[in-house]
Amino acid sequence: MSKYRRYERYKDSGVEWIGEIPEEWNLSKIKYEALINKNVLSEKTESDYEINYVDIGSVNSTGEITDLQNYQFENAPSRARRAVSIGDTIVSTVRTYLNAIAFIEEVNSNLICSTGFAVLTPGKRLHRKYLFYLMRSDRFVNEIVKRSTGVSYPAVNASDVGNLECLLPDMQSQVTIVDFLDQKTTEIDDLIAEKEKLIELLQEKRQAIISEAVTKGLNPNVRMKDSGVDWIGDIPEHWDIRRIKYLSNIRNVKASDGDNDKTYVGLESIESKTGKLLTNNNDEQQAVGETANIFRKGDVLFGKLRPYLAKCIVADFNGRCTSELLVLRTASNMLPEYLYLFMLSPIFIDVVNSSTYGAKMPRASWDFIGNLKVPLPNIKEQEEIVEYLIKLTNNMDDLISDISTQIQKLKEYRQSLISEAVTGKVDVRELENVSEVIYE
Repeated sequence: MSKYRRYERYKDSGVEWIGEIPEEWNLSKIKYEALINKNVLSEKTESDYEINYVDIGSVNSTGEITDLQNYQFENAPSRARRAVSIGDTIVSTVRTYLNAIAFIEEVNSNLICSTGFAVLTPGKRLHRKYLFYLMRSDRFVNEIVKRSTGVSYPAVNASDVGNLECLLPDMQSQVTIVDFLDQKTTEIDDLIAEKEKLIELLQEKRQAIISEAVTKGLNPNVRMKDSGVDWIGDIPEHWDIRRIKYLSNIRNVKASDGDNDKTYVGLESIESKTGKLLTNNNDEQQAVGETANIFRKGDVLFGKLRPYLAKCIVADFNGRCTSELLVLRTASNMLPEYLYLFMLSPIFIDVVNSSTYGAKMPRASWDFIGNLKVPLPNIKEQEEIVEYLIKLTNNMDDLISDISTQIQKLKEYRQSLISEAVTGKVDVRELENVSEVIYE
Protein backbone atom coordinates (compact mmCIF):
# COMPACT_ATOMS: atom_id res chain seq x y z
CA MET A 1 0.00 0.00 0.00
CA SER A 2 3.05 2.26 0.33
CA LYS A 3 3.00 2.80 -3.45
CA TYR A 4 -0.04 5.05 -3.01
CA ARG A 5 0.22 8.55 -1.64
CA ARG A 6 -2.05 10.08 0.98
CA TYR A 7 -4.30 13.10 0.57
CA GLU A 8 -2.62 16.42 1.33
CA ARG A 9 -4.66 17.35 4.41
CA TYR A 10 -6.76 15.37 6.88
CA LYS A 11 -9.21 16.15 9.68
CA ASP A 12 -10.48 14.14 12.62
CA SER A 13 -13.77 12.44 11.68
CA GLY A 14 -14.85 12.38 15.32
CA VAL A 15 -15.59 8.68 14.94
CA GLU A 16 -13.05 6.37 16.57
CA TRP A 17 -13.48 3.41 14.21
CA ILE A 18 -13.10 5.65 11.13
CA GLY A 19 -10.25 7.88 12.26
CA GLU A 20 -8.96 10.68 10.06
CA ILE A 21 -10.57 11.53 6.73
CA PRO A 22 -9.52 13.88 3.92
CA GLU A 23 -10.20 17.49 4.84
CA GLU A 24 -12.60 18.06 1.93
CA TRP A 25 -14.74 14.97 2.67
CA ASN A 26 -18.03 15.17 4.54
CA LEU A 27 -19.56 12.80 7.08
CA SER A 28 -23.20 11.76 7.25
CA LYS A 29 -25.23 8.66 8.18
CA ILE A 30 -26.19 5.79 5.88
CA LYS A 31 -29.85 6.36 6.73
CA TYR A 32 -29.67 9.96 5.46
CA GLU A 33 -27.95 9.02 2.19
CA ALA A 34 -29.75 5.80 1.23
CA LEU A 35 -33.19 4.27 1.47
CA ILE A 36 -33.30 1.04 3.49
CA ASN A 37 -35.62 -1.80 2.48
CA LYS A 38 -37.48 0.40 0.03
CA ASN A 39 -39.58 -2.33 -1.59
CA VAL A 40 -41.13 -5.36 0.05
CA LEU A 41 -43.00 -8.25 -1.57
CA SER A 42 -46.63 -8.14 -0.44
CA GLU A 43 -48.19 -11.07 1.40
CA LYS A 44 -51.03 -10.74 -1.12
CA THR A 45 -48.73 -11.66 -4.02
CA GLU A 46 -50.25 -14.17 -6.45
CA SER A 47 -49.37 -17.74 -5.43
CA ASP A 48 -47.94 -18.61 -8.87
CA TYR A 49 -45.78 -15.46 -9.07
CA GLU A 50 -42.23 -16.60 -9.88
CA ILE A 51 -39.26 -15.14 -8.01
CA ASN A 52 -35.48 -15.49 -8.15
CA TYR A 53 -34.33 -15.72 -4.55
CA VAL A 54 -31.04 -14.67 -2.95
CA ASP A 55 -30.29 -16.14 0.49
CA ILE A 56 -27.34 -15.36 2.78
CA GLY A 57 -25.50 -18.43 1.51
CA SER A 58 -25.93 -17.23 -2.09
CA VAL A 59 -23.32 -14.47 -1.63
CA ASN A 60 -19.63 -15.41 -1.50
CA SER A 61 -16.81 -13.70 0.38
CA THR A 62 -15.98 -11.35 -2.51
CA GLY A 63 -19.53 -10.10 -2.91
CA GLU A 64 -20.63 -12.25 -5.85
CA ILE A 65 -24.09 -13.78 -6.01
CA THR A 66 -23.27 -17.38 -6.90
CA ASP A 67 -26.61 -19.08 -6.57
CA LEU A 68 -30.17 -18.03 -7.40
CA GLN A 69 -33.09 -20.21 -6.39
CA ASN A 70 -36.29 -20.11 -8.40
CA TYR A 71 -39.63 -20.39 -6.58
CA GLN A 72 -43.28 -19.74 -7.03
CA PHE A 73 -44.41 -17.40 -4.27
CA GLU A 74 -46.52 -20.03 -2.50
CA ASN A 75 -43.48 -22.33 -2.17
CA ALA A 76 -40.89 -19.67 -1.39
CA PRO A 77 -39.32 -19.34 2.09
CA SER A 78 -41.22 -16.95 4.33
CA ARG A 79 -38.11 -14.75 4.50
CA ALA A 80 -38.13 -14.17 0.71
CA ARG A 81 -39.62 -10.66 0.90
CA ARG A 82 -37.04 -7.96 0.10
CA ALA A 83 -37.32 -6.67 -3.49
CA VAL A 84 -34.09 -5.39 -5.05
CA SER A 85 -33.27 -3.19 -8.05
CA ILE A 86 -30.22 -2.42 -10.18
CA GLY A 87 -27.72 -0.35 -8.18
CA ASP A 88 -28.84 -1.59 -4.76
CA THR A 89 -26.40 -2.98 -2.22
CA ILE A 90 -27.57 -5.85 -0.03
CA VAL A 91 -25.94 -6.20 3.39
CA SER A 92 -26.34 -9.29 5.54
CA THR A 93 -27.82 -8.49 8.95
CA VAL A 94 -27.58 -12.09 10.20
CA ARG A 95 -24.39 -14.10 10.61
CA THR A 96 -22.67 -10.81 9.89
CA TYR A 97 -19.21 -12.39 10.15
CA LEU A 98 -19.85 -14.07 6.75
CA ASN A 99 -19.40 -10.70 5.02
CA ALA A 100 -22.32 -11.42 2.68
CA ILE A 101 -22.51 -8.02 0.97
CA ALA A 102 -23.33 -7.78 -2.73
CA PHE A 103 -23.89 -5.14 -5.38
CA ILE A 104 -26.83 -5.62 -7.73
CA GLU A 105 -25.17 -5.02 -11.09
CA GLU A 106 -28.06 -6.39 -13.10
CA VAL A 107 -31.41 -7.82 -12.12
CA ASN A 108 -32.98 -11.04 -13.26
CA SER A 109 -36.72 -10.62 -13.36
CA ASN A 110 -38.39 -10.59 -9.95
CA LEU A 111 -35.19 -10.67 -7.88
CA ILE A 112 -36.01 -11.07 -4.20
CA CYS A 113 -33.62 -11.40 -1.28
CA SER A 114 -33.95 -12.69 2.24
CA THR A 115 -35.16 -10.54 5.10
CA GLY A 116 -31.73 -11.38 6.51
CA PHE A 117 -30.42 -8.60 4.24
CA ALA A 118 -30.76 -4.84 4.53
CA VAL A 119 -31.35 -3.48 1.01
CA LEU A 120 -29.66 -0.10 0.52
CA THR A 121 -30.80 2.14 -2.35
CA PRO A 122 -28.37 5.09 -2.70
CA GLY A 123 -29.65 8.66 -2.79
CA LYS A 124 -28.44 11.54 -4.96
CA ARG A 125 -25.23 12.21 -3.04
CA LEU A 126 -23.99 8.62 -3.25
CA HIS A 127 -22.57 6.84 -6.27
CA ARG A 128 -24.32 3.49 -6.16
CA LYS A 129 -21.16 1.39 -6.38
CA TYR A 130 -19.21 3.61 -4.00
CA LEU A 131 -21.82 2.68 -1.40
CA PHE A 132 -21.15 -0.99 -2.11
CA TYR A 133 -17.41 -0.64 -1.71
CA LEU A 134 -17.91 1.43 1.44
CA MET A 135 -20.06 -1.31 3.02
CA ARG A 136 -17.50 -3.97 2.04
CA SER A 137 -14.59 -2.16 3.65
CA ASP A 138 -13.03 -3.77 6.73
CA ARG A 139 -13.88 -0.85 8.97
CA PHE A 140 -17.59 -1.05 8.15
CA VAL A 141 -17.77 -4.85 8.23
CA ASN A 142 -15.99 -4.93 11.58
CA GLU A 143 -18.30 -2.28 13.00
CA ILE A 144 -21.39 -4.22 11.87
CA VAL A 145 -20.01 -7.39 13.47
CA LYS A 146 -19.20 -5.42 16.64
CA ARG A 147 -22.80 -4.20 16.89
CA SER A 148 -24.23 -7.70 16.36
CA THR A 149 -25.97 -9.48 19.22
CA GLY A 150 -26.36 -13.22 19.80
CA VAL A 151 -23.69 -15.90 20.10
CA SER A 152 -24.69 -18.72 17.76
CA TYR A 153 -26.62 -16.50 15.33
CA PRO A 154 -25.21 -12.95 15.58
CA ALA A 155 -27.44 -10.31 13.99
CA VAL A 156 -28.08 -6.59 13.73
CA ASN A 157 -31.20 -4.63 12.82
CA ALA A 158 -31.47 -2.73 9.55
CA SER A 159 -31.60 0.42 11.70
CA ASP A 160 -28.14 -0.43 13.06
CA VAL A 161 -26.84 -0.42 9.49
CA GLY A 162 -28.61 2.88 8.86
CA ASN A 163 -26.95 4.44 11.90
CA LEU A 164 -23.47 3.77 10.55
CA GLU A 165 -21.50 6.83 9.51
CA CYS A 166 -21.30 7.48 5.76
CA LEU A 167 -18.14 8.98 4.28
CA LEU A 168 -18.99 11.47 1.55
CA PRO A 169 -16.34 12.63 -0.89
CA ASP A 170 -17.65 14.76 -3.77
CA MET A 171 -19.32 12.82 -6.59
CA GLN A 172 -16.34 13.08 -8.95
CA SER A 173 -14.07 11.62 -6.27
CA GLN A 174 -16.56 8.78 -5.71
CA VAL A 175 -16.54 8.03 -9.44
CA THR A 176 -12.73 8.03 -9.48
CA ILE A 177 -12.57 5.68 -6.47
CA VAL A 178 -15.11 3.32 -8.04
CA ASP A 179 -13.29 3.26 -11.39
CA PHE A 180 -10.01 2.56 -9.61
CA LEU A 181 -11.43 -0.24 -7.47
CA ASP A 182 -13.29 -1.80 -10.40
CA GLN A 183 -10.04 -1.99 -12.35
CA LYS A 184 -7.84 -3.18 -9.52
CA THR A 185 -10.24 -5.76 -8.06
CA THR A 186 -10.77 -7.18 -11.56
CA GLU A 187 -7.00 -7.51 -12.04
CA ILE A 188 -6.60 -9.14 -8.63
CA ASP A 189 -9.56 -11.46 -9.23
CA ASP A 190 -8.01 -12.55 -12.53
CA LEU A 191 -4.73 -13.37 -10.76
CA ILE A 192 -6.63 -15.32 -8.11
CA ALA A 193 -8.59 -17.24 -10.77
CA GLU A 194 -5.33 -18.23 -12.51
CA LYS A 195 -3.85 -19.53 -9.28
CA GLU A 196 -7.05 -21.37 -8.35
CA LYS A 197 -7.00 -23.04 -11.77
CA LEU A 198 -3.39 -24.09 -11.18
CA ILE A 199 -4.37 -25.64 -7.84
CA GLU A 200 -7.22 -27.48 -9.53
CA LEU A 201 -4.85 -28.91 -12.13
CA LEU A 202 -2.33 -29.95 -9.48
CA GLN A 203 -5.07 -31.68 -7.46
CA GLU A 204 -6.26 -33.55 -10.55
CA LYS A 205 -2.69 -34.62 -11.30
CA ARG A 206 -2.23 -35.71 -7.68
CA GLN A 207 -5.30 -37.95 -7.82
CA ALA A 208 -4.35 -39.38 -11.22
CA ILE A 209 -0.87 -40.31 -9.97
CA ILE A 210 -2.37 -42.11 -6.95
CA SER A 211 -4.79 -44.07 -9.15
CA GLU A 212 -2.03 -45.07 -11.55
CA ALA A 213 0.37 -46.22 -8.81
CA VAL A 214 -2.13 -48.32 -6.80
CA THR A 215 -3.47 -50.11 -9.89
CA LYS A 216 -0.46 -50.29 -12.23
CA GLY A 217 2.53 -50.13 -9.89
CA LEU A 218 5.74 -48.15 -10.45
CA ASN A 219 7.36 -50.21 -13.20
CA PRO A 220 6.09 -49.06 -16.62
CA ASN A 221 7.59 -52.15 -18.29
CA VAL A 222 5.92 -54.80 -16.14
CA ARG A 223 3.70 -57.37 -17.87
CA MET A 224 0.00 -56.79 -17.24
CA LYS A 225 -3.10 -58.94 -16.91
CA ASP A 226 -6.83 -58.32 -16.83
CA SER A 227 -7.94 -57.76 -13.24
CA GLY A 228 -11.43 -59.00 -14.03
CA VAL A 229 -12.82 -55.76 -12.58
CA ASP A 230 -13.98 -53.20 -15.16
CA TRP A 231 -13.29 -50.11 -13.08
CA ILE A 232 -9.76 -51.28 -12.19
CA GLY A 233 -8.68 -52.56 -15.61
CA ASP A 234 -5.30 -54.20 -16.12
CA ILE A 235 -2.95 -54.81 -13.20
CA PRO A 236 0.62 -56.17 -13.03
CA GLU A 237 0.72 -59.87 -13.85
CA HIS A 238 2.29 -60.86 -10.51
CA TRP A 239 -0.28 -58.96 -8.40
CA ASP A 240 -3.20 -60.63 -6.69
CA ILE A 241 -6.70 -59.17 -6.37
CA ARG A 242 -8.74 -59.60 -3.19
CA ARG A 243 -11.91 -58.26 -1.60
CA ILE A 244 -11.43 -55.57 1.01
CA LYS A 245 -13.30 -57.58 3.64
CA TYR A 246 -10.60 -60.28 3.38
CA LEU A 247 -7.82 -57.73 3.73
CA SER A 248 -9.21 -55.78 6.68
CA ASN A 249 -11.54 -56.14 9.63
CA ILE A 250 -14.12 -53.53 10.50
CA ARG A 251 -13.82 -52.30 14.07
CA ASN A 252 -17.21 -51.71 15.68
CA VAL A 253 -16.18 -50.88 19.23
CA LYS A 254 -18.47 -48.25 20.73
CA ALA A 255 -16.97 -45.54 22.89
CA SER A 256 -18.12 -45.35 26.51
CA ASP A 257 -18.22 -42.46 28.96
CA GLY A 258 -14.77 -43.51 30.07
CA ASP A 259 -13.44 -42.72 26.59
CA ASN A 260 -14.45 -39.06 26.63
CA ASP A 261 -10.87 -38.00 27.29
CA LYS A 262 -9.79 -39.45 23.94
CA THR A 263 -9.39 -37.14 20.95
CA TYR A 264 -12.55 -37.06 18.82
CA VAL A 265 -12.37 -37.14 15.02
CA GLY A 266 -15.43 -36.02 13.04
CA LEU A 267 -15.88 -35.81 9.28
CA GLU A 268 -15.08 -32.10 9.45
CA SER A 269 -11.73 -33.00 11.00
CA ILE A 270 -10.53 -34.60 7.76
CA GLU A 271 -9.56 -32.62 4.68
CA SER A 272 -11.24 -33.77 1.48
CA LYS A 273 -9.08 -35.80 -0.94
CA THR A 274 -5.76 -35.26 0.86
CA GLY A 275 -5.96 -37.58 3.85
CA LYS A 276 -4.92 -34.80 6.20
CA LEU A 277 -6.22 -34.39 9.72
CA LEU A 278 -7.08 -30.72 10.19
CA THR A 279 -5.45 -29.51 13.38
CA ASN A 280 -7.79 -26.52 13.63
CA ASN A 281 -10.71 -28.95 13.96
CA ASN A 282 -9.22 -31.07 16.74
CA ASP A 283 -11.65 -29.50 19.18
CA GLU A 284 -14.66 -30.69 17.16
CA GLN A 285 -17.20 -32.13 19.56
CA GLN A 286 -19.29 -35.26 19.38
CA ALA A 287 -22.92 -34.36 18.63
CA VAL A 288 -25.41 -34.89 21.43
CA GLY A 289 -26.91 -38.36 21.13
CA GLU A 290 -24.35 -39.49 18.53
CA THR A 291 -22.64 -42.84 18.95
CA ALA A 292 -18.86 -42.70 18.67
CA ASN A 293 -16.52 -45.54 17.74
CA ILE A 294 -13.10 -46.35 19.11
CA PHE A 295 -10.10 -46.46 16.79
CA ARG A 296 -6.48 -47.40 17.36
CA LYS A 297 -3.20 -46.16 15.97
CA GLY A 298 -2.74 -47.66 12.50
CA ASP A 299 -6.47 -48.01 11.75
CA VAL A 300 -7.81 -46.69 8.45
CA LEU A 301 -10.77 -44.31 8.83
CA PHE A 302 -12.98 -43.84 5.76
CA GLY A 303 -15.99 -41.50 5.51
CA LYS A 304 -19.07 -43.40 4.37
CA LEU A 305 -21.30 -40.29 4.44
CA ARG A 306 -21.01 -38.35 1.18
CA PRO A 307 -18.12 -40.54 0.03
CA TYR A 308 -17.51 -38.25 -2.96
CA LEU A 309 -15.73 -35.97 -0.47
CA ALA A 310 -12.98 -38.64 -0.23
CA LYS A 311 -12.28 -38.35 3.50
CA CYS A 312 -9.80 -40.98 4.62
CA ILE A 313 -6.85 -41.08 7.06
CA VAL A 314 -4.51 -43.52 8.74
CA ALA A 315 -4.80 -42.81 12.46
CA ASP A 316 -1.50 -42.04 14.18
CA PHE A 317 -3.03 -42.05 17.68
CA ASN A 318 -5.74 -43.83 19.65
CA GLY A 319 -9.07 -42.01 19.78
CA ARG A 320 -12.78 -41.99 19.08
CA CYS A 321 -14.62 -40.92 15.95
CA THR A 322 -18.02 -40.31 14.45
CA SER A 323 -19.95 -43.41 13.42
CA GLU A 324 -19.96 -41.94 9.90
CA LEU A 325 -16.34 -43.11 9.63
CA LEU A 326 -15.64 -46.78 8.94
CA VAL A 327 -12.80 -48.00 11.18
CA LEU A 328 -10.69 -50.66 9.44
CA ARG A 329 -7.77 -52.70 10.78
CA THR A 330 -5.75 -54.18 7.90
CA ALA A 331 -4.52 -57.79 7.78
CA SER A 332 -0.84 -58.72 7.80
CA ASN A 333 -0.65 -58.81 3.99
CA MET A 334 -1.82 -55.22 3.49
CA LEU A 335 -0.26 -52.02 4.76
CA PRO A 336 -2.80 -49.55 6.21
CA GLU A 337 -1.10 -46.78 4.21
CA TYR A 338 -1.62 -48.73 0.98
CA LEU A 339 -5.32 -49.29 1.67
CA TYR A 340 -5.65 -45.60 2.61
CA LEU A 341 -4.07 -44.49 -0.67
CA PHE A 342 -6.26 -46.86 -2.67
CA MET A 343 -9.37 -45.53 -0.89
CA LEU A 344 -8.35 -41.98 -1.81
CA SER A 345 -8.01 -42.84 -5.52
CA PRO A 346 -10.70 -41.35 -7.78
CA ILE A 347 -11.57 -44.75 -9.30
CA PHE A 348 -12.39 -46.13 -5.84
CA ILE A 349 -14.30 -43.01 -4.73
CA ASP A 350 -16.35 -43.03 -7.95
CA VAL A 351 -17.46 -46.65 -7.59
CA VAL A 352 -18.27 -46.23 -3.89
CA ASN A 353 -20.20 -43.05 -4.60
CA SER A 354 -22.27 -44.87 -7.24
CA SER A 355 -23.52 -47.23 -4.53
CA THR A 356 -24.87 -44.69 -2.07
CA TYR A 357 -28.41 -44.61 -0.74
CA GLY A 358 -30.33 -41.57 0.56
CA ALA A 359 -30.82 -38.39 -1.46
CA LYS A 360 -30.01 -35.67 1.11
CA MET A 361 -27.47 -37.66 3.13
CA PRO A 362 -25.95 -40.20 0.71
CA ARG A 363 -24.14 -43.04 2.47
CA ALA A 364 -22.18 -46.06 1.38
CA SER A 365 -22.45 -49.35 3.25
CA TRP A 366 -19.70 -51.62 4.55
CA ASP A 367 -21.44 -54.53 2.80
CA PHE A 368 -20.76 -52.85 -0.53
CA ILE A 369 -17.29 -51.50 0.29
CA GLY A 370 -16.14 -54.73 1.87
CA ASN A 371 -17.02 -56.67 -1.27
CA LEU A 372 -15.01 -54.41 -3.58
CA LYS A 373 -11.80 -55.91 -4.92
CA VAL A 374 -8.40 -54.33 -4.42
CA PRO A 375 -5.20 -54.93 -6.44
CA LEU A 376 -2.70 -56.52 -4.04
CA PRO A 377 1.06 -56.39 -4.58
CA ASN A 378 3.37 -58.02 -2.04
CA ILE A 379 4.32 -56.11 1.10
CA LYS A 380 7.70 -54.99 -0.27
CA GLU A 381 6.09 -53.49 -3.36
CA GLN A 382 3.36 -51.90 -1.24
CA GLU A 383 6.10 -50.24 0.82
CA GLU A 384 7.76 -48.90 -2.34
CA ILE A 385 4.47 -47.54 -3.70
CA VAL A 386 3.56 -45.95 -0.36
CA GLU A 387 7.00 -44.33 -0.02
CA TYR A 388 6.82 -43.00 -3.59
CA LEU A 389 3.29 -41.62 -3.25
CA ILE A 390 3.78 -40.08 0.19
CA LYS A 391 6.91 -38.23 -0.96
CA LEU A 392 5.34 -37.08 -4.22
CA THR A 393 2.00 -36.02 -2.72
CA ASN A 394 3.76 -34.19 0.13
CA ASN A 395 5.76 -32.20 -2.44
CA MET A 396 2.60 -31.42 -4.41
CA ASP A 397 0.73 -30.50 -1.24
CA ASP A 398 3.53 -28.10 -0.29
CA LEU A 399 3.27 -26.47 -3.71
CA ILE A 400 -0.53 -26.23 -3.42
CA SER A 401 -0.12 -24.75 0.07
CA ASP A 402 2.29 -22.11 -1.25
CA ILE A 403 -0.14 -21.13 -4.01
CA SER A 404 -3.02 -21.05 -1.50
CA THR A 405 -0.97 -18.67 0.65
CA GLN A 406 -0.44 -16.43 -2.37
CA ILE A 407 -4.20 -16.46 -3.01
CA GLN A 408 -4.91 -15.54 0.60
CA LYS A 409 -2.46 -12.63 0.41
CA LEU A 410 -4.12 -11.41 -2.80
CA LYS A 411 -7.52 -11.54 -1.12
CA GLU A 412 -6.21 -9.64 1.88
CA TYR A 413 -4.62 -7.06 -0.40
CA ARG A 414 -7.87 -6.73 -2.35
CA GLN A 415 -9.83 -6.11 0.85
CA SER A 416 -7.22 -3.69 2.18
CA LEU A 417 -7.24 -1.75 -1.08
CA ILE A 418 -11.02 -1.31 -0.89
CA SER A 419 -10.92 -0.22 2.74
CA GLU A 420 -8.08 2.26 2.30
CA ALA A 421 -9.60 3.81 -0.84
CA VAL A 422 -13.16 4.36 0.40
CA THR A 423 -12.08 5.72 3.77
CA GLY A 424 -9.60 8.17 2.25
CA LYS A 425 -6.49 6.64 3.79
CA VAL A 426 -4.88 6.62 0.34
CA ASP A 427 -5.34 8.89 -2.65
CA VAL A 428 -6.07 6.67 -5.65
CA ARG A 429 -6.59 9.41 -8.20
CA GLU A 430 -3.37 8.37 -9.97
CA LEU A 431 -3.69 4.75 -11.05
CA GLU A 432 -0.72 2.38 -10.79
CA ASN A 433 -0.07 -1.14 -12.03
CA VAL A 434 -1.40 -3.55 -9.43
CA SER A 435 1.46 -5.99 -9.98
CA GLU A 436 3.87 -3.40 -8.57
CA VAL A 437 2.14 -3.33 -5.20
CA ILE A 438 0.83 -6.85 -4.66
CA TYR A 439 4.23 -8.39 -4.06
CA GLU A 440 5.96 -5.47 -2.44
